[in-house]
Amino acid sequence: MKRSLYLALAATSLFGCAAEPLQLVNERVYQAEWIGGKPRIHHSHPTLILGQDGRAYGNAGCNHWFAAYHLQADQLSFAQIGSTRKMCPPPLMEQEQRFLEELSRVQRWDFSSQEQLRLWPAEGKPMRLESGHD
Repeated sequence: MKRSLYLALAATSLFGCAAEPLQLVNERVYQAEWIGGKPRIHHSHPTLILGQDGRAYGNAGCNHWFAAYHLQADQLSFAQIGSTRKMCPPPLMEQEQRFLEELSRVQRWDFSSQEQLRLWPAEGKPMRLESGHD
């Protein structure tokens, strides 16, 4: 009996358990790292939060943004995106424009092998986001 238990434990430690597939989590902060094929400006923090009420929101780097979203399996889309209208330095404003444009083009999502959330448009490179804490 001891030997079969030992073998079972050894096999489990060698092969491990199958990892749970990563899922989008409501109310979790996802921070953009790559937007439209370009890295985010180091000191900016564009974010995405998917609310449980069907509304998405976050910071676009300068202004706060908000929109309704639709999520079904790996399909994700955002309705008309609104934002506050504060002015910031031109590089931040340009990045914010790219961020909001990229969000409006999202059609599906997945996670990379590095566990980055990727938001994919119909064509082109995905926006890549890091998962923050709940």
